[in-house]
Amino acid sequence: MRFVSPLTTAILSCITVVALAQPQAKQPEAPLGFEEYDPVSTLKVPEHKLTRAKYPFIDVHNHQFQMDKGDLNKLIGQMDSLNMGIMVNLSGRGFTGNMSESTAFFDGALSNIGRTNPKRLVLFTNIDFSKVGENGWADRAVRTLEEDVKKGAKGLKIYKSLGFNVKDVDGKRVRVDDPRLDPIWAKCGQLGVPVLIHTADPKSFWDPMDRYNERWLELKLNPNRKRSDNNPVDWTQLLTEQHNVFRKHPKTTFINAHMGWYPNDLTKLDSLMQAFPNMVVEIGAVIAELGRQPRAGRRFFEKYQDRILFGKDSWVPSEYATYFRVLETDDEYFPYHKKYHAFWRMYGMALPDEVLKKVYYKNALRIIPGLDKSQFPQ
Repeated sequence: MRFVSPLTTAILSCITVVALAQPQAKQPEAPLGFEEYDPVSTLKVPEHKLTRAKYPFIDVHNHQFQMDKGDLNKLIGQMDSLNMGIMVNLSGRGFTGNMSESTAFFDGALSNIGRTNPKRLVLFTNIDFSKVGENGWADRAVRTLEEDVKKGAKGLKIYKSLGFNVKDVDGKRVRVDDPRLDPIWAKCGQLGVPVLIHTADPKSFWDPMDRYNERWLELKLNPNRKRSDNNPVDWTQLLTEQHNVFRKHPKTTFINAHMGWYPNDLTKLDSLMQAFPNMVVEIGAVIAELGRQPRAGRRFFEKYQDRILFGKDSWVPSEYATYFRVLETDDEYFPYHKKYHAFWRMYGMALPDEVLKKVYYKNALRIIPGLDKSQFPQ
């Protein structure tokens, strides 16, 4: 057994105490993932955080699913806080595939609107495509369309399911440009009501989900939006079918939802505007694309100021602030309201007042029949 002197023991004890008293080196943290990284900008520039539009506006792209029996006075109060003059509920018949239920919803919504304020709330109707190919389907669809317009519908909304997953009675995909649908487009032209049509989704939903896809975070959080995995229809094919309809029915006005999914390629959208004079666009859910190209965006808005309408899509009142700020101000480098939609920052286009008025309400008043004009500046 080795002898250890008392002095050595004391020295070792002191060394141990001193070592324990020293601060421990902090272990390096794992690198941040893309989802966690959310830096606060140190940029100091003028800010104009708008919560209310400069002019009363018409939202041509909204969805309300309780309009048949909900408290519409509460909804109008929320509209007032935003300076929204008119809301267009595109889900006039809801999402149900049951014809009698959708008719009950439509009639109930019209009745509720009539009791509350028919000047502020309007409906578009919808088409039941589940029986395409059945004998007499087109005649019945046209008759329902006519009846709904006579009751008070101001237009027709086509959901993106047409072209995606709508099947005819034989189980085959119904193309957007299926000739069996021609009587519907033609009837809208005869009735003088517009067709607001949503076809496809952002091109990135079809692209590989890799480090080059700028919608990677959105697709990770919402994997059902990855189209190439669960839908065999090509993005270009869908839009080609839509454009065929525009070309074939020049007397019908089509409101192309989400700027036709070309807000990030305004040169291409410019060519489409020239090719289809019966096509107008609305800006629902694409303000993030406009907010990252303010100079090009402003030039496009000035050139097509008579053919752009205001739309939002999802009803989240707080999110309208981003739209107002991009359209009205010249603010720089401000955040979007949903990181997974746009991890980049926004810049304001500072649209001239006359252009702003057209986008906010004048174009919609001209294109959608029967809207009340008395609440808007001349």
